Amino acid sequence: MVRRVVVALLGPVVWSPPGVDPVQWRTALAEDVVDLLATLAEVETAVAATPADRWLADAVRWPGTTVYEVPEPTVTAVLAALDGYDQAAVLAADAPDLPGLVLGKLLRPLTSRPVAVAPVEGGGPGLLGVASRLPVPGWLPALDLDAAGPADLRRAAPAPADVAVTPGWHRLRGPADLAALDPAVEGWDTTRTLLSGRHA
Repeated sequence: MVRRVVVALLGPVVWSPPGVDPVQWRTALAEDVVDLLATLAEVETAVAATPADRWLADAVRWPGTTVYEVPEPTVTAVLAALDGYDQAAVLAADAPDLPGLVLGKLLRPLTSRPVAVAPVEGGGPGLLGVASRLPVPGWLPALDLDAAGPADLRRAAPAPADVAVTPGWHRLRGPADLAALDPAVEGWDTTRTLLSGRHA
């Protein structure tokens, strides 16, 4: 049986909608992502944060969820902290309406490729998530989900085909991203509630 883990990485959130408290916003995004992970089948779930953000991890994690403290909020630091798994995915914690299907597609290529990446939908810098076989390939570069792109991994790989690029999704990093939220998608209740009350 292949042991898989999906980790929500509580990285910095540099933008919040006007009228919404930045701490409440960050907490709502993280809570919705962690709640989504809890619904996934056939994977274990965890949360990763720097020591400074341990309070946020403790606020949003489910009982029994492992919290990994990492020295920096990067994919590389999270993957290095994991032990006992065959495959892992590290996910940005600012995609509250992410469908579980997108996560499944991120993990699926690991049966034949060492690494898979999900880009941010609509282009622009950054990744939604990265999945890797464990132990981590030695060529995998240091990765920041806010800055890296699929091309960075493909350049580092022995062959570009070693990195599968899977369907992407939007992250909430600016005003334009709010328009991408789909009210018909189930979930993201905390973020939805916070947005609906911001003009109240």
